[in-house]
Amino acid sequence: MPETLLIITAVAILLVTMAFLVIRLGMLSSMMRDLLGQQARMMEDKHRDMLKDLHEGLANQGDRISEALAKTSEQLRGTMEARLDQISGRVTERLDEGFKKTNETFISVMTRLATIDEAQKKIDSLTTNMVSLQELLGDKRSRGAFGEVQLEALVRNILPVAAYSMQYTLSNGSRVDCVLRLPPPTGMVAVDSKFPLENFHRMFDRDADEASRTSAQRQFKADVKKHVDDIAGKYILPPETCDGAVMFVPAEAVFAEIHAYHSDVVDYAMQKQVWIVSPTTLMAVLNTARAVLKDMETREQVHIIKHELSRLGKDFVRFDERMKKLADHIRQANQDVEEVHISSRKISQRFARIDAVDVDVPELEGKHALESDEN
Repeated sequence: MPETLLIITAVAILLVTMAFLVIRLGMLSSMMRDLLGQQARMMEDKHRDMLKDLHEGLANQGDRISEALAKTSEQLRGTMEARLDQISGRVTERLDEGFKKTNETFISVMTRLATIDEAQKKIDSLTTNMVSLQELLGDKRSRGAFGEVQLEALVRNILPVAAYSMQYTLSNGSRVDCVLRLPPPTGMVAVDSKFPLENFHRMFDRDADEASRTSAQRQFKADVKKHVDDIAGKYILPPETCDGAVMFVPAEAVFAEIHAYHSDVVDYAMQKQVWIVSPTTLMAVLNTARAVLKDMETREQVHIIKHELSRLGKDFVRFDERMKKLADHIRQANQDVEEVHISSRKISQRFARIDAVDVDVPELEGKHALESDEN
C-alpha cells in the first residue's frame, strides 16, 4: 500500500511536471513565434530599407552614369569637332598646296614649252645657217675665206699684235695668210690655210659606189700633197723665213682623217718641212709661241733687272753705313745721358746734406775740391 501511494504520487508529480513542461513549452513556443515574427518584421524592414537604399543608389548611379555619359559625349563631340576642323584644315592646306604645285607645274610646263618653241626657232635658224654654211663651203673661194677668218681669229686671241701679220707678202711675191714672228733661231714662220673638202665629202658619200669612194680617197690624198707642195714652194724661203711652214686645216674631221688613215701623207708633209695642224693643235702651237715670246721678253729685261739690283745693292750699303753712324750717335747720347744722370744724383745728394746740416764748412770745402778734381 505505501508503495502504491508512492507510485501514484510519483506519477502525479510526473504528470504535473509534464503539464508544467507542456505549458512552459507552449509559452516558449508562443514567445518563439513572437520573436520570429518580430525578427521577420525586422528583417522585412531591413530588406525594405536595403531595397530602398539599393534603389536610391541605383538611381544615383544612373544619374551619375548619365551625367558622365553626357560629359563624355560632350567631350567626344568637342574632340571630334576639333579633329574634324584639324582634318579639314589639313585637307584645305593640302588642296591649296596641291593647287599651288599644280599651278607651278603648269607655269613650268608653259615656260618649257616657250623654251622649246624658242629652241625650235633657233633650230630652224641654225638649219638655215647650216644650209648657208654648206653653200658657203661648197665654193673654193668661200672655203678659203672661211679658213682665213678662222685662222685670224685664233691668232688674234692668243698672240700679241707685234708677233704676227695677216696677208703678208714675201720677197718672192707670194702672199701668205699669216706669218708668226718668233725669236731666233726660229724666225718668221708662214701659216697658210687649206681646206680640201670636196673629195673628202665624196669619200663618205653613201650614195656613191665603192669605186667612186676609192677614187675620191686617192684624189683627196693628191689634193693634200698638192697643198703641201704649194706651201713648201712658196712660203719656205730661208733666211727670210724659217726652214719650215704650217698648213692650217680648218676642219677637225679632215685633220683627223689625214692623221688617222693617211700616214703616208703626213710623212710626205714632214719631208717637205710642212706641219699640218687643226684648230686645236694650232692653239697649242700658238700658246707655245706665246710662251717663247714671253721668255724672250724676260731675257731682254734681264740686264735692266741686274742694273736695278746693282743700284739697290749700293743703296743698301749706304743705308747700312748710315745705320751704323746712327747707332754710334745713339750709344754716345746714351752715355752722355748716363753721365748727366750721375752728376744730377750727386748734386741732389749734396743739396740733401746741406739741408740736413751734416757737414761743416772745412769738410765741405775739402770734399768739394776732391769732387772737382774727380770731375
